[in-house]
Amino acid sequence: MEGRPLDETRLLNDARRGDQGAFEELVRIHQHDALRLAYLLVGDHAEAEDVTQEAFVKAYRAMSRFRSEAPFRPWLLAIVRNEASNRRRSRGRRLRLAERVAAEPLSGDAAPSPETVTIGRAEAQELLDAVGRLGERYRMVIVCRYLLGLTESETATVLGVPDGTVKSRCSRGLERLRASMEGHDD
Repeated sequence: MEGRPLDETRLLNDARRGDQGAFEELVRIHQHDALRLAYLLVGDHAEAEDVTQEAFVKAYRAMSRFRSEAPFRPWLLAIVRNEASNRRRSRGRRLRLAERVAAEPLSGDAAPSPETVTIGRAEAQELLDAVGRLGERYRMVIVCRYLLGLTESETATVLGVPDGTVKSRCSRGLERLRASMEGHDD
């Protein structure tokens, strides 16, 4: 189980054996990313919380089938993605990009000025709007790679596509994102 912290490996093994406390700790470790992905996919905080909760329930029920050599995070995020897709299909709405998914503020000693905060929010919103204008195949890759910070391999697992597809969609998505941002740079 290379590349996985020893504590998470232990937690996964314990959770696979039915240890609820171990699974609860895995939830604590991964709930932020799961909720963030769900929010990006459904565009509503309450709906994202429901999607995330249901995804964790499904993950818990499927823990005995989880391959111990596989990375947990992409497996879990694929469940979140599937649950969000199911919700979107069932309610018949189009995917909306979240308004407040801007990167968390950087921690530092000095508080940023109100002007800096306002400019930062405006730029973040402009970027999110541009990401929202991308087609779903490119938007999903950009969200996974840059907003969630997943690797190419993890993104491929989450999206259920080959690694090479992630690489090409990422490149094309970034080109389209750049063009979109330049087109709105008045």
